[in-house]
Amino acid sequence: MENLTYITGNYGKYVSVKDKFESIGITIDFYKCDLDEPEVNDIKFISKEKARCAFDLLKSPIFVIDSGFYINDYPNNPGYPGAFVKRSGVSTNIEQLLDIMKDVNDKSCYFMDCLTFYDGYDYYQFFGVSKGNLSKKISGSNNKKALSNLWYVFIPNNCVKTLAEMSDSERNNRPDGRTSATDEFIKWYKFKYKNNKNLYLKK
Repeated sequence: MENLTYITGNYGKYVSVKDKFESIGITIDFYKCDLDEPEVNDIKFISKEKARCAFDLLKSPIFVIDSGFYINDYPNNPGYPGAFVKRSGVSTNIEQLLDIMKDVNDKSCYFMDCLTFYDGYDYYQFFGVSKGNLSKKISGSNNKKALSNLWYVFIPNNCVKTLAEMSDSERNNRPDGRTSATDEFIKWYKFKYKNNKNLYLKK
């Protein structure tokens, strides 16, 4: 088995992807660390900078995953909070979010994930999007796999439950047309990078 290290301050994020990697013979280590984020609303730039800092810390191939949350008709600030989802406090105060959005008709929103892998030579980035709508109330039981408190108020397209209400099977097979940064990275890493590493690593 080959090891990669996933650096994150959120153990739930590690749990949510661990089995996917192990199913193809890759063990991923968990290194708990909350990396500083640049003060820019650009998820691609933030993820790349965090990957650089993570590699400097461990001196081995690593990946980081960053998520943005975009509310299309957020009052007076369309697309908010974007890459500032954590720093804005939106994900830690979902009661306030629902109160702010209660009179807004268009509750459409989406998650965008950016996975950045850095081997010490080059950066490789992969993206995923999940579209849906905000619920009118907090729903779902405590879930160790929850990547964010927003799981309790996010209903994916073509679904009637929040992510937190769904079983693992329902969540993994939901018909919302989502894409996954993690799945795209795994496919690339397994079939291209791992088998042709010398084509990627600089001399």
